[in-house]
Amino acid sequence: MTSNFSQPVVQLCYEDVNGSCIKTPYSPGSRVILYTAFSFGSLLAVFGNLLVMTSVLHFKQLHSPTNFLIASLACADFLVGVTVMPFGMVRTVESCWYFGAKFGTLHSCCDVAFCYSSVLHLCFICFDRYIAVTDPLVYPTKFTVSVSGICISVSWILPLTYSVAVFYTGVNDDGLEELVSALNCVGGCQIVLSQGWVLIDFLLFFIPTLVMIILYSKIFLIAKQQAIKIETTSSKVESSSESYKIRRKAAKTLGVTVLAFVISWLPYTVDILIDAFMGFLTPAYIYEICCWSAYYNSAMNPLIYALFYPWFRKAIKLILSGDVLKASSSTISLFSE
Repeated sequence: MTSNFSQPVVQLCYEDVNGSCIKTPYSPGSRVILYTAFSFGSLLAVFGNLLVMTSVLHFKQLHSPTNFLIASLACADFLVGVTVMPFGMVRTVESCWYFGAKFGTLHSCCDVAFCYSSVLHLCFICFDRYIAVTDPLVYPTKFTVSVSGICISVSWILPLTYSVAVFYTGVNDDGLEELVSALNCVGGCQIVLSQGWVLIDFLLFFIPTLVMIILYSKIFLIAKQQAIKIETTSSKVESSSESYKIRRKAAKTLGVTVLAFVISWLPYTVDILIDAFMGFLTPAYIYEICCWSAYYNSAMNPLIYALFYPWFRKAIKLILSGDVLKASSSTISLFSE
């Protein structure tokens, strides 16, 4: 008797290339679902953040130090949607990297740089809101456009310098040459980080995030105290009450933004930390879930702004309707009822 059982066919990323990585693609139905979900996230990150940048830069009423920081943060998220998510989508669904080793390094470099850029932007926005709430009278003289420009420069220069230095000098995998050699195959884009660099990456994420949480906690407590004072005073302080409500809403929006960032990025950060000290045993699908949880954060901020800021919703309508192309559109009031 002959056996009718056959061995499963092994698929390769490149069928005619020696040393090709093994391909483990999803089923056709799953591929359609994943491509749809990832494409939606990428498009939302691109066009949503493009709307944020256009709104802040076009309408003169939005030209403020805080909003310039928000626009710069949107630029980092926009670049994630353009340079990271589309190629990451193919890597995830096809389980292969078809864009070459050099672009793989650039992709990882952009991934890390834009992540840390977002962290620093949010951290500076927290400082801005903290000063605005704790010392509103001198805030305009403390956090000026020049100070905002310095914060934006630091938020871009430091992450880009760090990521380029790590990934283009090869120090990221020092001491892991045997592992890198074992993982090296055509069609792969797996960047290996030594335990030391993983720990540094974790601290670079954890310390600014901890600062943001502490600052926002203080902002929340101060805002609560101010609310109690306003409620106990007479109606003649109505104007200061309105100013307080604006600051409180901005602080609330910041809190939601920070919370969304932490929830999105924490799984990935913890995963790579555990993975480095447990022998890189994390299943590929777990790693990809953590990656996309982080990537999707770039699409969340425009949704948060649209939910909390009426001026952003009005700006979107003006942009999409083409009214921004009209003369003097930059002076349109976005805060009128």
